[in-house]
Amino acid sequence: MSKRTIFRDLELLRASNLPLLFDEERQQYRMGSSVFLPATNFTPDEALALIVLCHELGDRSGLPFLHSARSAAMKLESTLPGRLRDRLREIAPALHIQREPANPLEGKRPVYEQLVEALGKRRCVRIRYRSLHDGGEIRTKLSPYRMFFSRRSWYVVGRSSLHRETRTFNLGRVAEIETLDHSYEIPRGFSVERFLRNAWHLIPEPGPDRQVVVRFGAQVAQNVAEVNWHKTQQLQFNADGTLDFSVTVSGLNEISWWIHGYGDQAEVLEPPELRKLIAKRIERLATMYGKDGRGGHED
Repeated sequence: MSKRTIFRDLELLRASNLPLLFDEERQQYRMGSSVFLPATNFTPDEALALIVLCHELGDRSGLPFLHSARSAAMKLESTLPGRLRDRLREIAPALHIQREPANPLEGKRPVYEQLVEALGKRRCVRIRYRSLHDGGEIRTKLSPYRMFFSRRSWYVVGRSSLHRETRTFNLGRVAEIETLDHSYEIPRGFSVERFLRNAWHLIPEPGPDRQVVVRFGAQVAQNVAEVNWHKTQQLQFNADGTLDFSVTVSGLNEISWWIHGYGDQAEVLEPPELRKLIAKRIERLATMYGKDGRGGHED
């Protein structure tokens, strides 16, 4: 092993907050036994799963604010038996988790940490928020119930004093936050899953749930069928290779964008309101692409 490699590894250990001591007499670096976790009887599968997840999700391109997961993986490796540790170091780099592009939430770590602290102490916060739903900047007192990461960003869900109901807020749009000296209680039995009902993603709409049926063309049918898109979905292949995709959702707007992404390979069969919504967007697209690059119509 070269000296360059040794010093690189020493810097990695320091970056993981592992205290390194230099023994002048032996001319060696060492770590005191107190810095190690007690040995845990992980199976190879358990250890591999934890290390891969920590390295992948703690990567700079992984989940925002969980970068310390990488140093946690290094500490975990140090507690494993030698043979298992060496084996995992051979296998782990060969496994990769391809994630959807995520909002890096640059400059939002203080918001994240303040919300985590408020949740732990059950303290309300006051936020200044750039709201897409309200069409501008709002201020509200928020009682945070839960934080969760979904697809591309972190969200906090809690009761908003301005809206007088439980709402979801994207951390990326929180412009300012202040912790208040007001305590609150989380409603008994509250859960993110129950709050979201059968929303396609994040926004449950008022009113009863709707049954949606979409027929996907043979070109994409298998691709759609391979994914568990929603907890209520039901699939039925037809003799011509098309797929009838049925789902029960709390609102039509979110799922309409997903359907729209499949273009002419997706036809809404039910309900009529969703067919009309998709048709209007197609008309606007046709108008948009019927214009030339200078804003005028082609001859």
